Amino acid sequence: MYPEAIVVPMKSELTNSGFDDLTSAELVDRAVASPGTVLMVVNSVCGCAAGACRPGVKKSLNHSKKPAKLTTVFAGFDAEAVAQARKHFQPYPPSSPSIALFKDGKLVHFVERHHIEGQTADSISNHLKAVYDEFC
Repeated sequence: MYPEAIVVPMKSELTNSGFDDLTSAELVDRAVASPGTVLMVVNSVCGCAAGACRPGVKKSLNHSKKPAKLTTVFAGFDAEAVAQARKHFQPYPPSSPSIALFKDGKLVHFVERHHIEGQTADSISNHLKAVYDEFC
């Protein structure tokens, strides 16, 4: 488990942008079951989360279409919430950071870590905007 002092500023990058911080299995299940579209970001302390994932996700929200609900769980800190989220990501293996989009309780798009590593915030943003155009 990562120390809270390290994690809190990284969490706030998303929560200050309107993301709900899901810290329990119950909160994850409730979010996934929400009607409409739900974006769930598995946040992480790694460099690709800081340099591409979080900035790209935030930038993607400056779009005419976007998910109705924004959520996040933090790998290596909110263990129960992350484990529950990963159940909803099946058949994808555990991956952090990662980005999931649910529509009416069903996983419709998933971005794994290997699709985030080496990318820019702009490329992640553009990818997500195309996903929002399709599903939101």
